[in-house]
Amino acid sequence: MIYIGTEARHRAKRRPLRLANGTDYFKGEYLQTPEDPRLSPQAFLIEQAPNTTILSHFHRQNQFQVVVAGGGTIGRHELKPTTVHYAGAYTGYGPLIAGPEGLTYFTLRSVTENGANFLPEARPELKAGPKRHFTSAPLENLNESLLRQLAAPQVDEIQPCEEDALAVIRYRVPPGARVTTLSPEGSAGQFLLVVGGELDHQGTPLKRWENLFISADEPAYTIAAGTAGAEVLLLQYPPKAEIYEALQ
Repeated sequence: MIYIGTEARHRAKRRPLRLANGTDYFKGEYLQTPEDPRLSPQAFLIEQAPNTTILSHFHRQNQFQVVVAGGGTIGRHELKPTTVHYAGAYTGYGPLIAGPEGLTYFTLRSVTENGANFLPEARPELKAGPKRHFTSAPLENLNESLLRQLAAPQVDEIQPCEEDALAVIRYRVPPGARVTTLSPEGSAGQFLLVVGGELDHQGTPLKRWENLFISADEPAYTIAAGTAGAEVLLLQYPPKAEIYEALQ
């Protein structure tokens, strides 16, 4: 299946929230699907207030995060646009510390999960099994003028597809051109996040920060760029480790 995450949904869902430690943030869903333990993709944007901390924690699902504004740190890694972070299920990470401009980032999962398991309190629930991390260097996005001037598609393997199917690939597509992406076969699905220009999905234009989720049973997706070209991040999920699947 293919699911679409839109700015209109985000505007309708954006709301202020506060964590128990006093950290303020806004959250707004681009994509929200009915909860299902096998496939229920979600994509939401977090706008963390300046000089605040989200304490170290873990989730029960594999997830990507993409920093799109502001800056800060995650553990020992500096964060600024556009940084991609991956944490596998039951893999602790953090803290997430926002700098003076705040920290804005997407959280994207192939299976919906609500809330976080904060450490050290939740350590008894941190199950034994494989742990997986990935943090990219900050990625430079093309401005509108350079994107329009592209003569041919560019494909950059930020994280080449690994044996477990984890992959991060950037596609830059000239105006009106097409490029076929990595097949999702053997993965737990993919998000395509538009970071510049416009993607034409079957006649529906998807602009910056709008996104698609492609399930693993779909063929390789073909990006059709709009009149401004398209710059798209492909984020591919490994299947959840069997030892964790058994805990559902």
